[in-house]
Amino acid sequence: MSTTHPDIRPARLAAGDYAKAFAEASPRFTQAQSLLEAERCLYCFDAPCATACPTSIDVPSFIKRIADANLRGAARTILESNPLGGMCARVCPTENLCESVCVKNTQEGKPVAIGRLQRHAVDALMESAQPQLFTRAAATGKKVAVVGAGPAGLACAHTLARQGHDVVVFDARPKAGGLNEYGLASYKTPDHFAQREVQWLLDIGGIEVRTGWKLETVAQLETLRQDFDAVFLGLGLSSTQKLGLAGEDLAGVQDAVDFIATLRQTEDLSTLPIGRRVIVIGGGMTAVDAAVQAKLLGAKVVHMVYRRGPQDMSASQAEQDWARTHGVVLHHWLAPVEILGQDGHVSAVRFADQAMVDGKLQATGRELSWEADMVFKAIGQTLGNPVLGACGLALEGGRIATDAAGATNLSGVWAGGDCRAGGLDLTVEAVEHGKQSARAIHAQLTRS
Repeated sequence: MSTTHPDIRPARLAAGDYAKAFAEASPRFTQAQSLLEAERCLYCFDAPCATACPTSIDVPSFIKRIADANLRGAARTILESNPLGGMCARVCPTENLCESVCVKNTQEGKPVAIGRLQRHAVDALMESAQPQLFTRAAATGKKVAVVGAGPAGLACAHTLARQGHDVVVFDARPKAGGLNEYGLASYKTPDHFAQREVQWLLDIGGIEVRTGWKLETVAQLETLRQDFDAVFLGLGLSSTQKLGLAGEDLAGVQDAVDFIATLRQTEDLSTLPIGRRVIVIGGGMTAVDAAVQAKLLGAKVVHMVYRRGPQDMSASQAEQDWARTHGVVLHHWLAPVEILGQDGHVSAVRFADQAMVDGKLQATGRELSWEADMVFKAIGQTLGNPVLGACGLALEGGRIATDAAGATNLSGVWAGGDCRAGGLDLTVEAVEHGKQSARAIHAQLTRS
């Protein structure tokens, strides 16, 4: 094993190369491209694409409006169902949802590019002289607290504000947006789109955002329940899973979500240090985002290592292909055994080869090691807030148990997004949770 000191430094690229490296992953359609693509749609009756969308966007309807050059009408159709339709068009795994059931797959072997068409319409609205489509209903005099300014919380707040309720959104971070602002690769959301979308949502009025507020005590939740007519919890998942290995606390080992958040908030990427040799442990979208961005920052070798087979990875096939395209080396059936260090800093990671035997993962006896200057852990997140259990909230699998509309076992308290049990951990599903709960809250608050 090498005894060289860790090779971690900023400015691995020439100053002018960062913008090119982190350019938008999927370029926008031109007007002509959008018309040609929209005309491929068959505008199916009882369209499977609309059924596959967690927010039930009327896909044929908005695509027909694009074909008719009515982009504002298309955007309205999208945003009526999904107020965060612009971000979802960028990050939603459409290849696994709406586009996977498009009938054009059977006819032509290629679905209509629903996600890119959705983005085309919403972006056109956002950049127009009058981007606000919606107005508030008459004031109800009711107040709702939303804890968490991520996709679920923002969707809930916007839906309630449209119905005339006053909403206060509390969030621990300096900026609203949640994972859209802090947890996604920057090449997916360039030009500060997450904040532009937040501003569009807030422009409807009736929503106040209070940052720097974290749910840390039972008394805080009780105060919210007393001071507001309803409470929605859109907390996300604040804690990351531990590997539970020797060497996990060495310098150079960090959570992938922290790396991504730091990168997203760094204006000058040439100042962000990156190792020459990077290992990412995990098989989901966060692992891909960390691995690809490490490569884009100038890492020479990036290994992404997953303990099971490729079919078990939560990262979609498109995400896996994206990683390979950018030079990330994907490995399967390898479980980390030990993180090795030198002088208090990570120097390598030792892995054990795995195989599935009688439905169980077992070590084969073969081991291998790779040198590393940095190691990113991307093995999942947890709710990690003991206050929730102490408040009396029923938990299921470590997340908040709710009914179909997001109601918890505590009167007047709803929950949605990643903190809600039984979900898919998708932005688009979090939006739907926020909508569902907002409608249920509205129904309860206006019940005579």
